Amino acid sequence: MNEISPVEHLFHLFDETAAILQQELECTYLDALAETAENLFQEKILQEEMSDFTKKRVWKKYEETKLADYSQEEIRQAYQFAILKGMQENVQPPHQMTPDSIGLFMGYLLEKFMSGKEEFSILDPAVGTGNLLLTVLNRQSEASITAAGVEVDDLLLKLAWCGANLLEKSVQFYNQDALEPLLIDPVDTVICDLPFGWYPNDRRAADYELKAEEGHSYAHHLFIEQSVKHTKPGGYLFFLIPNGLFEEEGAEKLHRFFQKSVHIQGLIQLPMTMFKNKQAAKSIMILQKQQAGISAPKQVFLATMPSMKDRQAMQSIMLKLEAWFKENK
Repeated sequence: MNEISPVEHLFHLFDETAAILQQELECTYLDALAETAENLFQEKILQEEMSDFTKKRVWKKYEETKLADYSQEEIRQAYQFAILKGMQENVQPPHQMTPDSIGLFMGYLLEKFMSGKEEFSILDPAVGTGNLLLTVLNRQSEASITAAGVEVDDLLLKLAWCGANLLEKSVQFYNQDALEPLLIDPVDTVICDLPFGWYPNDRRAADYELKAEEGHSYAHHLFIEQSVKHTKPGGYLFFLIPNGLFEEEGAEKLHRFFQKSVHIQGLIQLPMTMFKNKQAAKSIMILQKQQAGISAPKQVFLATMPSMKDRQAMQSIMLKLEAWFKENK
């Protein structure tokens, strides 16, 4: 009989206690999951309206598992598995979670580009449940990081906030439309799984250079512009983009915006096996905001990722990236 892994054990704790709270509080699974996560962080039961019997039942499960016995990655993975279960029940297609493999690779890229910096600031303007941001933060063990995340959906933001608490990560969260004015100082780096599709607020879109000439604008174009605006000169931006970004309507305007605002550092196409179809395929785009004295790289880093299960092929990509750094950095 296979021994249960730490992640599975912790997932069962989140799942079972969330199910109990869901029934007792008559709320959704995701709401209950946020409640149980906050209980675990505070080390007490915060829901006064629950019966004493249920409180004792839940507390018994909490006492059987101590978060201090688990690594931050184990906690993050177990919590995100529980969120995935809740999302499948609630069916929230616009809020698909960034896969762990992509988050881990983006964390590696950030580590390489920010190498040598003892402290820096980071922003995710479409933070969702926080999986991408927290995955990246878990990799940056050497630097002191000031982090911020923006999310318009209050439930997703609550889940992100509870996740950051569980991992003891200091993140400033903002519950708002990220394309409205942000009260956030420019940061050293931005990471974002760009929201793809149309932005319905034409009045707000009119303030953007990358607005559509007619009809609704692309949300992902506006998020790029907003992100560049909130990045310090010389800072880096790591975007998960649709593969057709430079072929769709408005691509010429986007190209002109890039020419005057950023230097493209790299474009890494993710393996097709990660996506349901060709239209859903994505790439990682790395930009650097222009600054006096900083020139574009001699050569943009271009690569097509193999399956992330192919260790030898992945090693080859990383060696290629190392060689690019020596030549261009």
